[in-house]
Amino acid sequence: MRRREFISLLSGMVVAWPRAVMAQGAANRPLVAVLVAGTAVNYTFARSLEGLRVGLRDLGYVEGKNIVIEYRSAEGNYDRLPELAAELVRLKPDVLVTSATPATLAAKQATTTIPIVMVDVGDPVGSGIVASFAHPGGNITGLSDLSVELYGKRLELLKDTFPQIRHVAFLFNPANLSYRSTLKGMEIVARSLNVEVRPYEVRLANEFENAFSTMVERRVDAAVVTDADPMFADNLKAIAVLAEKHRLPTTGGKEFAEAGGLIGYGVDHFEENRRATIFVGKILKGAKPGDLPIERAAKFQFIVNLNTAKALGITIPPSILVRADEVIE
Repeated sequence: MRRREFISLLSGMVVAWPRAVMAQGAANRPLVAVLVAGTAVNYTFARSLEGLRVGLRDLGYVEGKNIVIEYRSAEGNYDRLPELAAELVRLKPDVLVTSATPATLAAKQATTTIPIVMVDVGDPVGSGIVASFAHPGGNITGLSDLSVELYGKRLELLKDTFPQIRHVAFLFNPANLSYRSTLKGMEIVARSLNVEVRPYEVRLANEFENAFSTMVERRVDAAVVTDADPMFADNLKAIAVLAEKHRLPTTGGKEFAEAGGLIGYGVDHFEENRRATIFVGKILKGAKPGDLPIERAAKFQFIVNLNTAKALGITIPPSILVRADEVIE
């Protein structure tokens, strides 16, 4: 399914999201609650949601037939997450699925008894979500996209593509605590590459323009943007446009390259959410989340957008192109 089709599908679905009345009339069907921090109608969320629904269907659960799914989105306002988490907890779902670190932390604060399956959390141990990967304990399990290692790899790809770079910006949202371990991991890799990482905070979408202008003024050679933060996921296209406007080579996740970014490296959010339903299925059959080890992301995709390279006047070395899983032309 293409990007535009995903968003059209989700736009219609958001209008018809089932609410508590529907849940109350479905006593014999499992209730799965979903909490996300970002704007509901965006490509990354659409892919994630479709992965969740497909995975549940693979397990024999069809939404509206033998399972009920309740969705809540903070629409980019992280301050609403505690309220939304509490609202979902009051519905007493069988499982609560959370996307990214801010939503997972809000859910953790809202309940210590309802099973939580997290997805797209970069450093669940460092963020204080679970005790360990092997023995998470408590009521939380799920998947980690390994952002510490992931962002180091993005830095390596930038250096391989542009050997001359010395100063690389890292754009992140300080409201998302996962940035701490990510930045530390990048700095370790940067030292081995003789590169300096310069952090730039972006809390709101209207701050991206100033961030890029400042980076250019300070002679940054390239930039890495987070995809671990829902606010960034909501603005991938705008970030890609600004990177092109300021002629700054920039890398992010898989969806960033698909939105017009130069280089993308990361997990497939559809696949990660499909895998998350395996945890949901086990819990619905009686497994305790604390006994289910956290799974690490198994597959990463490397994408190069040649259309963006041409717009930037950049030539991507053939040695990089042959390594790419996909080249957008």
